[in-house]
Amino acid sequence: MSLASCSTLDFPSSRIKRRGIMADISVDTATQSNYSDIRTDHVAFDWVVDFDAKLLSGSATHSMIVKRSGVKDIVFDTDNLQISAVSVDRKPAEYKLDVKHPIMGSALHVSLPGGRDQGATVLVEITYETATENSALQWLDKEQTQGKQHPYLFSQCQPIYARALAPLQDTPANKITYSASVSATLPVLLSARRVSPDVHGPPHDGKAIGKDIVAYKYTQPVPIPSYLIAIAVGNVRYRPFSVPDGKDWTSGIWAEPESVEAAHWEFKEATTQYLAEEEKVVAPYQFGVYDLLVLPPSFPYGGMENACLSFLTPTLITGDRTLVNVVVHELTHSWFGNGITHANPSHFWLNEGWTTYMERLLRQLSDGPAARGFAYVIGAKSLDNALQQSAKHPKYQRLVIPFGEGEDPEGAYSRVPYEKGANFILYLERTLGGIDAFLPYIKDYFTTFKGKSITTAQWKDHLYAYWTAHGGPDKVDALDSVDWDAWLHGEGIHLPVKMEYDESLAQAAYDLAQRWDNARNAVENKIYFKESDLDSFDSNQIIVFLEKLQSYPPLPPSLIHLLGSIYKLADTHNAEVRLRYYQIALSDTTSSAANDFALTVTKWVIGDDGSGIIKGRMKFCRPMFKAVAAINKDLAISQWNKAKDQFHPVAKKLIDKDLGITPLK
Repeated sequence: MSLASCSTLDFPSSRIKRRGIMADISVDTATQSNYSDIRTDHVAFDWVVDFDAKLLSGSATHSMIVKRSGVKDIVFDTDNLQISAVSVDRKPAEYKLDVKHPIMGSALHVSLPGGRDQGATVLVEITYETATENSALQWLDKEQTQGKQHPYLFSQCQPIYARALAPLQDTPANKITYSASVSATLPVLLSARRVSPDVHGPPHDGKAIGKDIVAYKYTQPVPIPSYLIAIAVGNVRYRPFSVPDGKDWTSGIWAEPESVEAAHWEFKEATTQYLAEEEKVVAPYQFGVYDLLVLPPSFPYGGMENACLSFLTPTLITGDRTLVNVVVHELTHSWFGNGITHANPSHFWLNEGWTTYMERLLRQLSDGPAARGFAYVIGAKSLDNALQQSAKHPKYQRLVIPFGEGEDPEGAYSRVPYEKGANFILYLERTLGGIDAFLPYIKDYFTTFKGKSITTAQWKDHLYAYWTAHGGPDKVDALDSVDWDAWLHGEGIHLPVKMEYDESLAQAAYDLAQRWDNARNAVENKIYFKESDLDSFDSNQIIVFLEKLQSYPPLPPSLIHLLGSIYKLADTHNAEVRLRYYQIALSDTTSSAANDFALTVTKWVIGDDGSGIIKGRMKFCRPMFKAVAAINKDLAISQWNKAKDQFHPVAKKLIDKDLGITPLK
């Protein structure tokens, strides 16, 4: 651990004291690779997808650059990979696979006899296959897809699961380009630009889907961190989006045939509109292609910003375009996360805090201050929940998290880096003069660090350097007034500064929640609620109404049942709304309503409610199983064990820990 350099700045000693010198956590404690000694520059993958054996096999050929003279050993990260051969500069090489670490996997050591000088290039080819038990890949039977005709495969490599897909230096500190040839009996998508067959040609190059093998070729010429390597293989179709004139990028959506038209309608307007708007605010889009892929319901996140191809949960398809903010978030990662990347998991907030801030800034520029404020209002509840739930692990309430050697960064995953980070950037924007003053700084920040992986200390040094050069002493004094330690390293359930938002779009939702709270004390025949109460609300306003209702003492069971029936909340297909209603129903663990709903909630999550669709997104399945466990732990565990194999490996691992089936490490 080293101290951040301030050599770019000329501060008087008193100012340095006020500003503080922060510890720069520059070591990635979740990798065993020796990326500081020798680094991958490019990887060429050659894969075969075997759905019968549920294996991906082939090779990864690394073009590497020596960073330290005399290095005699290359160390890659792997996890449950079966290594069959290794060559160095096209000659057989000695290698050793270490005993598996429970979090980091098995380090693969490849010998470099005689060592290499700094600047030398090395070509390392590793032949291998994945294991059936795989933390990066989920293999779905055809019955788990929407069409139920063909199986499906998709990956999730963030934060440290790329090592289960391929032998890699699995750290965001090192960015790489890659190319791939993938042979499969179903259409193949990668987080890269397709070379062949033509995206606009017949599906699967005109061959029989599910029977004939087609080789798909891709290239990713923009350096990305390993966690952005992604693959999806399934019976998918493509629909292009209309792109504004003069753009040198393309955009469209992939989904199963049964849902591609609905998905296209849901996202066709927002995707290219906000992509073009972000180019104006920050810089031109650099990846050439921006496509969306709607995955089967076991996908554990709302979205994943894989380069060129954002993965999306099907729960975003609501028919009213009210959840397109997730797409805006994922495309914004093309600049903040994929363009400027956190150097290691301790600085994950730089990705998510900046992206959430920018997503909401775009909403203001497009739809006005009320839209931005409304987004922060929605986020405030999720932040409060996340901070409360992290009470047993208070370091996870920090923005900069000091992970121990080999600690699983997935254990810290929550809304804290998103919401606390976005509020911190918003606070800095206000402190430094508002949006108009802040926009040029945003451009400079991206231009300075584009293509790099950075720490919080590097970001902070640039922040001071920029405002010293462009704002003068008053702006630096404003930065000195910030309680940096509280924002970056502070714990607790409150933000260091009370944030105020434009709540005009939320007021009607607040008023309705107040009516329901008042109803608990009213004479029954004077309680008047109608289905039309929600006629003027969109889905997001309904969410705010229900979240505001959660801030009051729990409703009596009779009102909870009335709430669900009169507004049809108990039957809605909008999972975001259903989640909030169930949170209200389960809030009082001792009430009859909680007992009434416990089984219903678990059946909804595992798809045993007649829908046959699991709620694999962890935003839904984790809090629901936690809430049910607080009421009836035996019920929660028995229901979870019944269906857990349908869920993604990441969700399985975390829910097992939530329910105490396995301990949190």
